[in-house]
Amino acid sequence: ALQGAEGRLFKPLAFTKTYAMAAAALLSVTLTPALAVLLIRGRIRAEHANPLNAWLVRVYTPAVRFVVRRRGWVIVAALLLLASAVPPFLSLGSEFMPPLNEGTLLYMPTAPPGIAVGEAARVLQLMDRELRTVPEVERVFGKIGRAETPTDPAPLSMVETIIQLAPRERWRPGLDWDALVQELDAKLRYPGMPNLWWMPIQTRTEMLATGVRSPLGVKVFGDDLESVERAAIEIASALRGVPGTRNAFAERTTGAFYLDARIDRARASRHGVSAQDLNEALETAIGGTNVSQTVVGRERYAINVRYAREFRDDAQAGRTLVPTASGALVPLAELAELSFETGPEMVRSEAGKVVGLVAVDLSGRPIVDYVEEARRRIESSVVLPAGTRIAWVG
Repeated sequence: ALQGAEGRLFKPLAFTKTYAMAAAALLSVTLTPALAVLLIRGRIRAEHANPLNAWLVRVYTPAVRFVVRRRGWVIVAALLLLASAVPPFLSLGSEFMPPLNEGTLLYMPTAPPGIAVGEAARVLQLMDRELRTVPEVERVFGKIGRAETPTDPAPLSMVETIIQLAPRERWRPGLDWDALVQELDAKLRYPGMPNLWWMPIQTRTEMLATGVRSPLGVKVFGDDLESVERAAIEIASALRGVPGTRNAFAERTTGAFYLDARIDRARASRHGVSAQDLNEALETAIGGTNVSQTVVGRERYAINVRYAREFRDDAQAGRTLVPTASGALVPLAELAELSFETGPEMVRSEAGKVVGLVAVDLSGRPIVDYVEEARRRIESSVVLPAGTRIAWVG
């Protein structure tokens, strides 16, 4: 059966053809005879009187006589001809539409959760510089993190680099599309940042349809983040051994850094500070508070007040001043125990379960054939924790 884009395109056509043939067959035995009786009038000429029909009969009659006299040989020849179509049919894939070559590449590596803003910008510049050294690359534009729009909830670990390629006549002799992608993939190898190559328009449409930013992905459903992440890592490791896998990586559900403040309620009560007051002071000092708004033409920008960067660094967080009931200012470290913990950068949920993603980048193999072998590989080499299940998307 047709799958993927070709299935969505051609299944309506197949159903329409089938319905039309069924309706035509029904009308041929109901409406057509009645119309023939009403509309066909006058003298009807015999079949042999029509020159075209007579010529067709003269051509057709010898063929019929030959088949009838040698019917055994004809049946054997027909069966052999039918049998010769079996091997091509068995090797026929389930996909018949090659991907649309947009003439542009989208390079999407994934950085580790919790990467610093400065380090992310530095790595992005290094990647763009490396890409520009390839003769077939004409322009490069990289973005890391989210844009200034509510429709792009990308984390800081998500890199999107659009690579505009030169016209094909300016490529090196003998270099094709797959070879170019392989060369770029080998050139850009950064520790902890698996690569993903696709095309911009197709990536956007697939992400909207499936939520996965690769041609194929595996969703891991579970009850807790740890078991989901562990299962996703094992699945990605198993898929790397399947032929046709250019890259497979599991998105880390944990690894982001958080400042954890555990309030000592006894100390806070002695100073007349409630938990809400302490949380508001910490939020204002570290995260900031919008106190007003400035208008520039039709644009509006919030005015945010918070501590200067040197006073809200990791080592200085405990010096945040909290106002007490008497008006005095007490350092946060005297009212709460501060620690830096790792946790999820983003939590996905679907159908009441926590969801982890495994992105798979394919090379030179139909998706349906790949999924069949990948399923067998996962079933034989990965033991899913109790309450965990997987689903293929793409």
